Amino acid sequence: MAVYWLFKSEPSVFSIDDLAKAKNQTTYWNGVRNYQARNFLRDSIKMGDKVLFYHSNAEPTAVVGICKVVREGYPDFTALDPDDDHYDPKDSPEKPVWYMVDIKLEKKFKRPVTLEELKQIPALKDFLLLKRGNRLSVFPVKKSEFDTLVKLGG
Repeated sequence: MAVYWLFKSEPSVFSIDDLAKAKNQTTYWNGVRNYQARNFLRDSIKMGDKVLFYHSNAEPTAVVGICKVVREGYPDFTALDPDDDHYDPKDSPEKPVWYMVDIKLEKKFKRPVTLEELKQIPALKDFLLLKRGNRLSVFPVKKSEFDTLVKLGG
């Protein structure tokens, strides 16, 4: 049974269009440096889970498509690279701190579903993205929320 997630990315760093251009429309989702989000990547996200791709820190901020998890959590090798923006000197191959998953693009929405639009939908009143203080870049989504967003996105 699929579980649903939302992954945030700044389009200036990595956008859904970048994913569409990637080999096999697949990439690793790296650089997550929050322990709660890391735990989701390491322990909870499974093969076949569905992911809403969200453009954050953009004009407009919006849910822009759907992906599928094609590889479960494994150590984030970018944490070991001193030349990478996501380097963490506390990380080691023997005791990895940070994890990532691989995702594959399933569908780019016909139209972005903006944050402002989401705030107007009663069915999304409990959506974690809309909760004050939610700064997580990876978090679970209810099936009903996922279905609502897919319908809105076309």
